[in-house]
Amino acid sequence: MTMIYSTNSFHKDRSRPLAARVAKVTIDLWLAATLVILTLAISSMRPQLLDVSNIAALLKTFSIMVTMVLGLTWVIAAGKIDVSFMQIAALSNMICASLAGYGWGWAILASLGVGLVVGLVNGWLVAFLRLPSLIVTISVAGICASAAAALGKGTVIRIADVGPVGWLLNTTLWGAVPVVAIPVLAVGALAWYMQERLAIGRYIYAMAQNEAAVRGVGVPVGRLTMLLFGLSGLSSAIAGVLLAANLSSGQPMIGGPYLINGLTVVLLGAMMVRIGKPNILGTMTATLFLGVLFSGAALLGLPDYQRQIIQGVLLALGLGVAAVASRHHGANKRGH
Repeated sequence: MTMIYSTNSFHKDRSRPLAARVAKVTIDLWLAATLVILTLAISSMRPQLLDVSNIAALLKTFSIMVTMVLGLTWVIAAGKIDVSFMQIAALSNMICASLAGYGWGWAILASLGVGLVVGLVNGWLVAFLRLPSLIVTISVAGICASAAAALGKGTVIRIADVGPVGWLLNTTLWGAVPVVAIPVLAVGALAWYMQERLAIGRYIYAMAQNEAAVRGVGVPVGRLTMLLFGLSGLSSAIAGVLLAANLSSGQPMIGGPYLINGLTVVLLGAMMVRIGKPNILGTMTATLFLGVLFSGAALLGLPDYQRQIIQGVLLALGLGVAAVASRHHGANKRGH
């Protein structure tokens, strides 16, 4: 009897880790699996979804959106919020369009420089003056939007030559992969590695849970906060430059629609890999998911208001999961 019991226990103990690993992978990658299922379902009804030209358009949009929200992902992961990212992109877009005639080198440097400075100002106000990040970034968003409108006197600035950035966006590999997607994926992989494997990633996650404790162990929280907001401003500015080349123009009102899109992909991405915690892999997967969803909805003939309802539901779902995960973490800490 003892022998039988021991053998059963051995098999049971071995099955538990396997089941736990399978459950973890399922939870971690459910959004990626849903993306595959969604793509197959829509393409079975509308094969145009997988046309080479449509894939290229999807990946171009994906590259611009991911670039815009990479920095935002880290800001939200650290427990802050930045709602100025889309207006920084709009300001960068207008600066680039205004200066493109003097050479793309100057236009890009000026656009990225302004984005970085605005992000650092956001971080300084939040980190050292201890102002609420929501209020700070709402104010800065208004200033950037007004400055963008002033540059073009409220009108669109046309770009005659889209330069090397246009080549990145419009040149494709194998007819389906825009060249711009390659550096975007490389930067995304580097950001993922930094967040998940290096000390800076642990500090970012810890700041969201207990900033005072992180400061207490000697981490320069103020400088780290400035760095995160600076990166958010810089990544938004890069997206603004890409938009200038993609649209062959500077458009002062371009930032508005990206607010909901950006928050949706970051919060929806927080529902995979690290549940309730914004992370790079989740953001990238959610961006592609949203792109396929909206492209499929357009091919299926769904009106715009229905797509907005779907997006609102996804955003609410992401917020809900983040809130539940935060409460669960707090309950675990009290339990310990």
